[in-house]
Amino acid sequence: MKEERKTSETDIKLALNIRGTGKYQFDTQIPFFEHMLSHVSKHGLIDLDLWLRGDIEIDCHHSVEDTAILLGASIHKQLGDKAGIRRYGHYTLTMDEVLTTVAVDLGGRYFYKYTGPELTGKFGIYDAELSLEFLQKLALNAKMNLHVVVHYGDNRHHIHESIFKALGKALRMAIEIDPAAGGAIPSTKGVLE
Repeated sequence: MKEERKTSETDIKLALNIRGTGKYQFDTQIPFFEHMLSHVSKHGLIDLDLWLRGDIEIDCHHSVEDTAILLGASIHKQLGDKAGIRRYGHYTLTMDEVLTTVAVDLGGRYFYKYTGPELTGKFGIYDAELSLEFLQKLALNAKMNLHVVVHYGDNRHHIHESIFKALGKALRMAIEIDPAAGGAIPSTKGVLE
């Protein structure tokens, strides 16, 4: 599914398959952001092709934020009525000295919470706190609960990688079709938004 978003600050073209094989291709002008998105794609088995141009001469904020808005909305759209999905997903990931847990609920209601060390500093032109902006806007536009807990860790790069890898794994679990569900919508209400 191909989606586009164009504003005075960004121009984005996104091709997404939430039930893919983990193939990705990026042209964003933000190398660290591409590195993080590659983990979501690879570990979530989500095919992701992203072309992005933004006002990075100012900073990367609008580019990262608008990508999260489009990606979240596209995930929500592809889930449709959510019949047969597992709905919930969680993953605890270790990466060297870091331990991170990500849990999601694709039930149609937004909530986001990050617990862990303050994300500061830069990775090239990418401000570390943009990862939190990305996660919040992704959750808002995918209409999901997203809880991220970095239990402990020291290396800034490892902390970021662990978050995005665990996000991919948790999304993969939640998006999966549950063969035992028989195509039912995973809610006692009989409907998910």
